[in-house]
Amino acid sequence: MQKTYKPKPHELERKCFLVDAQGQILGRLATRVATLLIGKDEPFYTPHLECGDQVIVINARGIRVSGRKVKEKVYQHYTGYPGGRVAETFETIHARKPEFLITEAVRRMLPKNRLGERMLKHLRVYPDAEHRHSAQKPLPVPVPPVTI
Repeated sequence: MQKTYKPKPHELERKCFLVDAQGQILGRLATRVATLLIGKDEPFYTPHLECGDQVIVINARGIRVSGRKVKEKVYQHYTGYPGGRVAETFETIHARKPEFLITEAVRRMLPKNRLGERMLKHLRVYPDAEHRHSAQKPLPVPVPPVTI
């Protein structure tokens, strides 16, 4: 009888990946990043363990969306005060803080529990090509070019 191998948390070794978002479509990029954070591409994937890798996303300003989402996609949140609904379009957020768009898209693809919150802490998003994680020697992730 074979037993299922369950890795111990100290046995997992994390890698660091570098993803260039220049010219990429937001949803397709977010699914690739979420897969790396969850660790589903690893042979030792275990659903109840945090076995994903660290991901650094650069050039968040160069992200794209298809169709009319630039004008019509709305992000909203509530301040907690009466009448405190704040709604912003993709276009306004992209101009002000483009790294929020990638972080939010990836966050919504992660598990909705404490494990997902811990996974999201391993994501770093930068609006330009400069990042301060060169000491981790990030491996570039080949993201296929998208044509629409």
